[in-house]
Amino acid sequence: MSDTTKAHSSVISEPLDHISVNEYSGGIIGPSREMLGPVRDGGKITTGTPPGCWGPMITPAFQGGHEVTLPVAVEGAEVGDAVALKITKMKVTSFATSSGVMEFVEGRYHGDPFVAKYCSECGTEHPASHVEGIGGDAIRCDVCGSEVSAFRFKNGYVIVLDEKNKVSLTVSQKIADKLAGTAGEMSNLPELSAQHSILALARADMPGVPAHMKPFLGNIGTTPSRDLPDSHNCADFGKFLVGAPHQYGVTKAELDDAKTDGHMDTNSVREGAILICPVKVKGAGIYMGDMHAQQGNGEIAGHATDVSGQTELTVEVIKNLTIEGPILLQNLEDLPEMARPMSKQQKECVKTLAAHWGQDYIEESAPITFVASGEHLNEATEIGLQRAARTTGLPYEEILNRATIAGSIEISRLPGVVRVTFMCPMTILDRMGIGHLVREKYDL
Repeated sequence: MSDTTKAHSSVISEPLDHISVNEYSGGIIGPSREMLGPVRDGGKITTGTPPGCWGPMITPAFQGGHEVTLPVAVEGAEVGDAVALKITKMKVTSFATSSGVMEFVEGRYHGDPFVAKYCSECGTEHPASHVEGIGGDAIRCDVCGSEVSAFRFKNGYVIVLDEKNKVSLTVSQKIADKLAGTAGEMSNLPELSAQHSILALARADMPGVPAHMKPFLGNIGTTPSRDLPDSHNCADFGKFLVGAPHQYGVTKAELDDAKTDGHMDTNSVREGAILICPVKVKGAGIYMGDMHAQQGNGEIAGHATDVSGQTELTVEVIKNLTIEGPILLQNLEDLPEMARPMSKQQKECVKTLAAHWGQDYIEESAPITFVASGEHLNEATEIGLQRAARTTGLPYEEILNRATIAGSIEISRLPGVVRVTFMCPMTILDRMGIGHLVREKYDL
């Protein structure tokens, strides 16, 4: 058997060194989705992903707000383990995209427009649809021909992308209309993607704004222990599933137990970072999607620049590391200043300071980031701090102190995803089974 294969919807019994994924979830992730692979422990996964958010949002057949890859099983990954994803390459492949602030169209969904769309004219649930012309009424029901999107722009923009030079620019209505005529090509949708391109809506409210590009994946991780809409694998979006009037409705306890917090919109989950994810189903089920061309902390508009893109990562199973959500080893330049490893010169200064005062112990430590989601930022912060205490075994109050003087709390997404970063003793990181990853990442 070849050690490299293009994965299709069947599990291969012999672990492979490399799996290339080109099939997508249709909006749902969970145990019902058959896993591809397995990839061997230490192996590589590559994929080209379609945009998240706006494309699936305006495509009524989708039952989630993203279009992530089918999951890949990892050799030897059991419930109660963790899997480290070492992101080695990430590249934007769209030439343009569109985004903005959303509003819902009442009467076209049951409880949640991301999950339970229907045609208000003919009543068809999750109808097949097509693009007819350009503009806000371009998405049409295949059954009755009526305009059918459950979403509108309150304020939107079209942006062209220069991946090589990592710059971008919003464009005028005239250019947006022209791009809408070749929306699929400009989005560079993968062959098996089922979404409509958001470029077809051609909303251009703020032309001429230049912006840096810094691509990352907004939804990446492991399969939850029950079927969930892919965009709701987190607490702030997931709260709309609690008591929802559709088949994916859950209790809060069921959501908390099942989710893996893969939808975190954390802009430092990018090339070079290491993401350590909980395993809640046998094989882990690695999936990825929702690449953004850029985003500041917080995703303040509710949505950022969703693009097609290529990602490559390697996997490593961490046995017996039971975690509730992602742990992130960020790139050095992405770390908050107070949680960056000290230089050789700074360490010598600390030794001098210790000698002056008679302090005979200096801790060896390194940065670690816990990503957590909640219904709002205060709850997410508390959950992240509690997770850090439970995982490291450090007292909760000590986590508070470390995050204050040798760390930081940062917003990943409004309304409820945060990063809790602090300098953690190497003895604890070694006990967790990730000390070697930390030393490798920060050249310690």
